[in-house]
This record gives sequence, structure tokens and C-alpha cells, in this order.
Amino acid sequence: MITKNYFTHTKIKSFVKAGFFTRNGGVSKKENYSLNCSLNQKDSKKNVEKNINICLKNLNIKKKIKFIRQIHSNKVIKINRKNIGKKYSGDGLITNNKQIALGVLTADCCPIFIFDKDKKYICALHSGWKGALKNITAKGVEYFVKQKIIKKNIVVLIGPCLSFKNFEVSKDFKNKFISKNKKYSIFFKYKNKEKDLFNLRRLINYQLEELGIKNIYNINRDTFSNKRIFFSHRREAQKFRDTGRMLNIIAFND
Repeated sequence: MITKNYFTHTKIKSFVKAGFFTRNGGVSKKENYSLNCSLNQKDSKKNVEKNINICLKNLNIKKKIKFIRQIHSNKVIKINRKNIGKKYSGDGLITNNKQIALGVLTADCCPIFIFDKDKKYICALHSGWKGALKNITAKGVEYFVKQKIIKKNIVVLIGPCLSFKNFEVSKDFKNKFISKNKKYSIFFKYKNKEKDLFNLRRLINYQLEELGIKNIYNINRDTFSNKRIFFSHRREAQKFRDTGRMLNIIAFND
């Protein structure tokens, strides 16, 4: 379901505020038009701050948002009132502080939200192929299990990402996954002698299912093919161009 300039799911509304934002509705120009939320791109800090505030306002979130410097890892950091001001590198954030919102940035990689029905914890993950290979979702779920949250109460929402049909990879890439787990071969499809296609979304769903998670919902949209809606690093890199990053936010309901 798309609401204004973000995607969400009706199944989560009574538990958390969460949105996977599009590239539209912001103030940035040129290749970053218009809702770029990354300072790493060729955009001004002023524009990025305005865009982040637009996203928070659209979700009616009046809390401090926490980011992490994303490094394509499986590292998940727990955030609280004492360490919210510290800078961390990793690809996941988790908190039980009701006054903190969590954000991750994407432009083909998969944004993943995890929360529990008792509203004790929220988690935001950034997973590209490296994160999936290292099974970052298992790291996220592990935090909930350690807090004695039963798996039937854990909910996962997976946002827009690069689709199977557009995720072209080398044979060496495929071998990295199969050497990790032979069962991962089912997430690849032969394209030609040099290339295969990789199903990132399905692999992430499979990893969650293997952990015993039943409540999994997907916003099944392709970032590559929907140029008017999404930034896509792969699409623009093919033209030797840079691109912006979309913001994905989760927060406790007030």
C-alpha cells in the first residue's frame, strides 16, 4: 500500500509507525530529485535535513531519528538514551526506547523492519547481497529471542528492493552463496554462460522462515525498473551516474 510518498502495510498499523519512502516529495535537485536523504551524495546538508524532516512529518513522528553508517555487514547495534549521540558503523539498529525512531537508507538494497506484537522492541536492517550472505536478519531476530520474545509475536516487514529479474550476477558471485549453503542455489536462475539472476528478496524470506518466523510481509516493488518512484544505484551506475538514497523509518506508536 502506498500512502502519499511512502509504502507501508495495513498489518502493522496497530503496532508501529513505519514507512519505506520513495524518491518523491522532497526538495533536492538533478540526480538527487527529490527526496534524497543521504549526505554521502552530491547534495547539500540543508536539503538532506529538510528531506528527512519531510519523511518524519509524513509519518507523524516527533522523535529523534537514529542512523548508522552502513557498511554492508551483519552488525546490529542496540540504541538507548545514553548512546544515541554516538556514531556507529554497521547495518542494523534496534531499540526499546519509545522516544527513538530508526532509519536506514537504500537504493536497491533491501530495507527490513522487525518488531514484536507486544511493542517491546523495534529494529531496522539494511541488507544488500553481502548482508544476506552474512544473514543479518538472523542477527536482528536474535536480539528479540534473547529478550524472551516468542517467535510467533515477531513481525517482519520487507521493503522495496532490486528484483530477481534485474539482479544480474556473475558465476563467482553465485559460488560465494553456494559455498556458504548449498540450499542457496535455488535463489539463482541461469541467464547465460557468464551471468545468473539472483533473488535477494526470496533468500531473505527463506532465512526468516528457517528461523521459525511466520509473520512476514513484503512490499514487493522493484527499485530498478520504477525510475519515477525509486532511486536505484544499479540502474544509474550502468550510465556512470550517481543517485540519491531513500529513507526507511520505523518508530513506536505514540
